[in-house]
Amino acid sequence: MFTAGFKDSYTERGNMSSIELTPSQKNILQELVNLYRESESAVKGEDIAAEVDRNPGTIRNQMQSLKALQLVEGVPGPKGGYKPTATAYDALQIQDMEQAAEVPLRHNGDLVEHSNVEEIDLTSVHHPEECRAEIQLQGSISGFHEGDSVTVGPTPLSKLQIIGTVEGKDDTNNKLILTIDDMRAPAGEPEH
Repeated sequence: MFTAGFKDSYTERGNMSSIELTPSQKNILQELVNLYRESESAVKGEDIAAEVDRNPGTIRNQMQSLKALQLVEGVPGPKGGYKPTATAYDALQIQDMEQAAEVPLRHNGDLVEHSNVEEIDLTSVHHPEECRAEIQLQGSISGFHEGDSVTVGPTPLSKLQIIGTVEGKDDTNNKLILTIDDMRAPAGEPEH
């Protein structure tokens, strides 16, 4: 399995091993991070509830447990809501956007704003006719659907570009599963 190196080859887990999130908590926290990144302001529980298809009361209850884990801050007032803490990014093993390398993503030909590719896993390189990629995103994957065309990259170092079709989604881990139609490296070089 090839992993494009946007983060260190290993993840320091020493102090994070104490935080075990349920799939539901992870999903809610991931959506909070996505919505916070788009708005850069506190996110209302109702907005998270709408994205994860849950009752706002359930979200409030989950937020209490996420606050206890110091993954979420409550913001009081009419413009209030929730904000992820730095620990939340560690718990989801993602970096804040400022530190992440910019890897562009196109959805049906259009550049996706507020989205960045966190990791690319090529799952079956030895069988090109079955070649798939798992693309982990920073940003919401709710707008992506089976059969959509996606272009990832070029990546910063190897200039790898992947053109693929969405085969499925892993909402819990914020991943798109693509069937690879074409791969180029280096991409973006002018042809002579």
